[in-house]
Amino acid sequence: MTDLETRTAGRSGATGPPGALRRAAPALLGYTAVRALGLLALALWSAARDKSAYTLLTARWDSLWYTRVAELGYGYEVRLPNGDVHSNLAFFPLLPWLERLGAAVAPLSYADAGFAVSLLASLAAAWGIFAVADHVYGRRAGVCAVLLWAVLPVGIVQSMAYSESLFTALAAWSLYAVLTGRWVTAGALAALAGLTRPVGLAVTAAVWAAAAVAFARDGDRRDGRERARRVLGMLLAPLGAAGYVLWVGHRTGKGPLGYLDVQAGWRNGFDGGAAFARFVAGKFTSLPGALAGVGLIVAVALLVWLHVVCVRRRQPLPLLVYTGIVALLALCASSYFGSKPRLLLPAFPLLFPLAQGLARLRTAGSAAVVCGVAAASAVYGAFWLNGSGPP
Repeated sequence: MTDLETRTAGRSGATGPPGALRRAAPALLGYTAVRALGLLALALWSAARDKSAYTLLTARWDSLWYTRVAELGYGYEVRLPNGDVHSNLAFFPLLPWLERLGAAVAPLSYADAGFAVSLLASLAAAWGIFAVADHVYGRRAGVCAVLLWAVLPVGIVQSMAYSESLFTALAAWSLYAVLTGRWVTAGALAALAGLTRPVGLAVTAAVWAAAAVAFARDGDRRDGRERARRVLGMLLAPLGAAGYVLWVGHRTGKGPLGYLDVQAGWRNGFDGGAAFARFVAGKFTSLPGALAGVGLIVAVALLVWLHVVCVRRRQPLPLLVYTGIVALLALCASSYFGSKPRLLLPAFPLLFPLAQGLARLRTAGSAAVVCGVAAASAVYGAFWLNGSGPP
């Protein structure tokens, strides 16, 4: 056991998974209550509009592409009149694999399996977020961090047959493994995260950054076994994303950069935020649009401010690296702009300064804040998913 692990065990009082689960129980119960409220609001709103809430959660947008991959494999594409080619090779394989597994071992459709995976993964993500925040800031802040993640305006995505919850769970537990010196576990989870979404690069970068600092800190000390585990974790971390990207390049016959061509067919790319800036500027051509433009600017400023606060409060380097890359890729990609809020869902360490502030309130005060925001989030999620929703 490393020094970091010893400190963690001492703080939590946990003696293993059962003890860790008991420690996280308030966070998980609170998370379940918030998400249940969101699903109830969605069911009532959808019924009033004569829509199926379950269809909205499992059979629209990206969820259809994932279930198609699970059922038929890769190779499907849609050619649009403007020449764009939407290929299912853009979707990483771990969620479809789990959907296929769920349909094989239980009487579930692929869509049912995707929904089940998301529900379980969202709980694993909540537990992982708690574990990270508890390790760095203490139990109360950990509970608050989970509740804040649950009440995000686009939190309904956590219950959809999308890959955000699965990715966040793998990322959170990989970061926790890094913080507690479990290098092989961190690398293996990073590899799985890399099989889930392209932003798995952020988890790999966090593992590498932490390992580089650890090697520099070691100096001339020789701990061959620990160094070997660290190196193995670094080697494992990029295998998932690199393996899939290289496979796509081989399948398309376009070499290592073939995946970029697939993304280009969806008009996805990295332009440093130029397209997003033009999108925001375009909002100022009318009064209603100007209000939306101001809201977008304020939202981006808030994200930057939260990251600056994380830096000033000396948040651990792996968390800063991870969050920075997730936010950078979300904001500076030229993809559909309506998807940016959900792409930021995995950037949970940005919530830690807010969680610390919430944790300093009296229990009654923090509960009132969470309940109020949870109600607003549930209503917004129902309205959003019955309207434009996540692309």
